[in-house]
Amino acid sequence: MNKGRVDVLLGLQWGDEGKGKVVDVLTPGYDVVARFQGGPNAGHTLEFEGEKYVLRSIPSGIFQGGKVNIIGNGVVLAPDLFMGEAKDLEKSGHDLRSRLYISKKAHLIMPTHRVLDAAYEAQKGKSKVGTTGKGIGPTYTDKISRNGLRVGDIFENFQEKYAAHKARHEEILRSLNFTDYDITEVEKTWMEGIEYMKQFPIVDSEYEINKLLKQGKTILCEGAQGTMLDIDFGSYPFVTSSNTICSGACSGLGIGPNKIGEVYGIMKAYCTRVGAGPFPTELFDETGKKIRDLGHEYGAVTGRERRCGWIDLVALRYAIDINGVTQLIMMKSDVLDGFDTIKACVAYKQNGVEIDHFPYSIEEGIEPVYRELPGWKTDMTQFTSEDQFPKEFKDYIAFLEEQLATPISIISIGPDRDQTIVRNKK
Repeated sequence: MNKGRVDVLLGLQWGDEGKGKVVDVLTPGYDVVARFQGGPNAGHTLEFEGEKYVLRSIPSGIFQGGKVNIIGNGVVLAPDLFMGEAKDLEKSGHDLRSRLYISKKAHLIMPTHRVLDAAYEAQKGKSKVGTTGKGIGPTYTDKISRNGLRVGDIFENFQEKYAAHKARHEEILRSLNFTDYDITEVEKTWMEGIEYMKQFPIVDSEYEINKLLKQGKTILCEGAQGTMLDIDFGSYPFVTSSNTICSGACSGLGIGPNKIGEVYGIMKAYCTRVGAGPFPTELFDETGKKIRDLGHEYGAVTGRERRCGWIDLVALRYAIDINGVTQLIMMKSDVLDGFDTIKACVAYKQNGVEIDHFPYSIEEGIEPVYRELPGWKTDMTQFTSEDQFPKEFKDYIAFLEEQLATPISIISIGPDRDQTIVRNKK
């Protein structure tokens, strides 16, 4: 029997690494693209043929004709936002309904989940996590406490189920003295989204995926957010509510770990973070502002300014280990084209002692130890081959590969699909 294969692609930093573009570039080599966690808090931006698209819940392989795309059980789905996203894509000429599968076991984000999100953040005061307000956390909370509403529930006695869940949420909101809200219009659109979703194949995705594997199909699993936002291994409590790491592909799609082959880890040539939480290499000076402006570092979903800093190799080594990364993909190298000097954090000083591992907490007492490298001072955005790279940039790549003990196989030098260099394997 011709067995298929599963490769995983995920972010290694605090999200926003450029996963959407890379999935779109890699998709021609796969039959199926499957999203395994997260919700509409993750915006994957793709640019090609002069158009920009932001995908929140739909897998980024949707632009490659004929590919099957699967929203897995580990995803949390907002029917109204899904409907808006899908209709925008259909307007641009992309046929979705025959090749976008939705898992029956994916959990639904209800309008009251968004209200709960706001209520919980308001309660935290100064210790806010900085959520996107999309109801992701409360939906995963319901899932874990066995109170969730799932996609498969929409086919039988749905109104009764919905009303019961809504009533429970309203009771919680009253207990929090958070009663000044009105979801009437949102609820109406949300219910329209439920009816719209019924036009898509709603399936037992774990069976579908394993059937495809037995048929010899190749599957690319697409993660959302980044490793350092993982609920278990990220900078807790400033994390998301799901497993963003490689093992999340197994639990979020129903795939056995022995099926996984390549693990592509995506990183930027520098580092960014959105929202609250520790960030050891964050820059508060003109250099940080310059990186933000050159890299257009604003959230695809929220529009929030991203915090910017130099690349953190301590955190990256940690992320590579817990994901089992086999190949690295470096994004936004072109943003550093004009710098005289590039810095890379190779270790931390924790309370005056130098360490090379990622500690239990990085909230206080962490100081980055930097290595300085000469910049390449070359506009690389029009390059088509790694042979054109300046020596300083080749040296930067070699330095990173040595520090991270993992090959860098793809380098992005601009936002467009064509601005992607696949390196020659020596």
